[in-house]
Amino acid sequence: MKTGYKQSVSIGLINPKSPTNVGAVMRAAGCYGADSVHYSGQRYERAAKFHTDTKNRAREIPLIAVNSLLDEVPEGASIVCIEIVEGAIPLPTYEHPPQAFYIFGPEDGTIPQELVDRANAVVYVPTVGCMNLAASVNVVLYDRLAKKGATEADDKLIRQSRDTNNRVKVSRGYEQN
Repeated sequence: MKTGYKQSVSIGLINPKSPTNVGAVMRAAGCYGADSVHYSGQRYERAAKFHTDTKNRAREIPLIAVNSLLDEVPEGASIVCIEIVEGAIPLPTYEHPPQAFYIFGPEDGTIPQELVDRANAVVYVPTVGCMNLAASVNVVLYDRLAKKGATEADDKLIRQSRDTNNRVKVSRGYEQN
């Protein structure tokens, strides 16, 4: 991340049902530097007993069960609901706040009106149909990163992030248009 840019990102999941999706959300949270992931409801805990997250991101990023996501909004953070609803802002035109609490609805439902009414913004990813929960988290966090211009233009991040089996290098320079 660029020096001097204060990022504060938390994620709220409403009653997620799939440990696979929560595991993928945790992986996205780690990849994009989120501070914490909160979830409401009981379905994830029941299902998680039979499934494990292979990346074990919960060791690095807190995964916190809560009764109400509204009680967990970090101080100074804007509430941003991500949902395909009438009147929402398309993600390509949305300007992310420096501090955000992104709330995502369940895989088989929608964000309750009470949360939408409390949001500072409601944003949707303009797709034909809806995406899976983890895909939505990845797209929103990537969009935030891309719009902040917070990536380093050298190979240090690549060396830190790539799989240990990946030692491929570009052998010739490419012009960027």
